Amino acid sequence: MGLQLYLDLLSQPCRAVYIFAKKNGIPFELRTVDLLKGQHYSDDFAQVNPLRKVPALKDGDFTLAESVAILLYLTRKYETPDHWYPQDLQARARVDEYLAWQHTALRTSCTRTMWQKMLFPVFLGQRVPPETLASTLAELDRCLQLLEDKFLKDQDFLSGPHISVADLVAITELMHPVSAGCDIFKNRPKLAAWRKRVEDAVGEDLFQEAHAVIMKAKDLPPADTAMKERLKPLAQLLLHNAVR
Repeated sequence: MGLQLYLDLLSQPCRAVYIFAKKNGIPFELRTVDLLKGQHYSDDFAQVNPLRKVPALKDGDFTLAESVAILLYLTRKYETPDHWYPQDLQARARVDEYLAWQHTALRTSCTRTMWQKMLFPVFLGQRVPPETLASTLAELDRCLQLLEDKFLKDQDFLSGPHISVADLVAITELMHPVSAGCDIFKNRPKLAAWRKRVEDAVGEDLFQEAHAVIMKAKDLPPADTAMKERLKPLAQLLLHNAVR
């Protein structure tokens, strides 16, 4: 059996894996796992990923979890062009540095922003205290400034003159708050120009295809009682802003 990717394109790391595989012509079978329906908690999926999270990879008898591990596995197995994960020691270290930082910084603030600004009021019918949303947006702004100042600087891409997996991971994160109506690029011309370069490097059609689900999330029908109950632990977590 060939490569299988277990994804839900509502998820930002799933979108990064999807774009990478498609852009590099990697043949795979898409196995959709509907997060909002709780399919990642099924016993069948637990056989693929006991962590019960997406993305997940199955390559013959080999299974792999975690988006960064999956992206790097694909770069090595399919010997993708060097710019995605450079052989040069310091260039690769810059990619690694961003991938290590983003998990508890940009990932957290982008996810909280989307849920607090859109999914809580629209999907769950739950009010978000204005001070909670204001704090989340302030943290997002802080992370965006760090993204510009620490990682992008005056370069074309996050790790230098060419696109890498770091850029895919970053842009898919940023589309979360965009889907919730946050124009995060409006007053950030450097970041807006970077976004355009990433989209051009990926290809507009593929970029739009990967983000079609999240851009329509605002049109989701209200969650039923069972789904609200299932999402309650996540909701509590996403309403609690981490202290930094």
